[in-house]
Amino acid sequence: MDLPKGRTDQIFRLKKSNSYAKFHKRGTIVSKKKRPRPEDLNLPCVGVDTHAHLDLDPLHSEVEACLDRAGKSGVAAVGNVFLGSRAYSVNRELFSTHPRVFFILGVHPHEASIVDSTELDAINQALDQDPNIKAIGEIGLDFHWDRSPRDRQRSAFQAQLDLARDRNKPVVIHSREAEEETLDILLDMGFQDRPLLWHCFGGDSSLAEQILARGWMVSIPGTVTFPKSRALQEAVRGIPLQQMVLETDCPFLAPEPYRSKRNEPAYSVFTAQKIAEERQEPLTDIWEQTGQTAREFFGLDDAK
Repeated sequence: MDLPKGRTDQIFRLKKSNSYAKFHKRGTIVSKKKRPRPEDLNLPCVGVDTHAHLDLDPLHSEVEACLDRAGKSGVAAVGNVFLGSRAYSVNRELFSTHPRVFFILGVHPHEASIVDSTELDAINQALDQDPNIKAIGEIGLDFHWDRSPRDRQRSAFQAQLDLARDRNKPVVIHSREAEEETLDILLDMGFQDRPLLWHCFGGDSSLAEQILARGWMVSIPGTVTFPKSRALQEAVRGIPLQQMVLETDCPFLAPEPYRSKRNEPAYSVFTAQKIAEERQEPLTDIWEQTGQTAREFFGLDDAK
């Protein structure tokens, strides 16, 4: 995901934007264009949205309704990504009655300047106290926006990789226009064949092959449904389902047919539908296998 410059934890007010207000009112999409509902695909409740930001506005106030719609659409589990220890401590109680929401905790490269001994200690303490934190992330490098100095991004990334290794936790990677250096750091730090998920994968077959060859996973977002995402569409045809999971990155990156609208976990079904179309495989197979891959990667209780 991309964060606005200067954002600290939960101050991103997407709902104040004109585009959001135009299309949404109390969680209901208002549009003259009739769109298919995710529940109409009638998928079994085994899917996993591996990457969501339900604690960010505008979803923060709609957690109950969002998760209800997700369940009705076949989403059995959702990974909520907390962007730093403060976001975790303030918002974890939003999910106290939702056992199917698991947690991912880490500091985004945009906020690399907050990664110091105090922040790392707070994340470590959270890991000690909460077994529902299944991975460290999203961490990495973002040279597209460069909202933190690159040297700070590198040091924050490496410090959190050290933490993940020490705690034997999977890692969720954010890398934008920094793929080569991200790979170099991961390999230099001995992460080949360790549990690692490349979040919001948007690359081509060549990048996918480099990631897969190291024993890592890729997470496919809703952008695969966009007409111009031809390289990504080609890449998903060759990624083994045992190394592929789905994500929304909500409230961002809504897939077709809800592109440019607020995203939510239920819409992951449309990402699966596009992947099935590209691979010429049954939608239910894509849905079930990516869900199982996610459960195994994150060590969810119902993994077979």
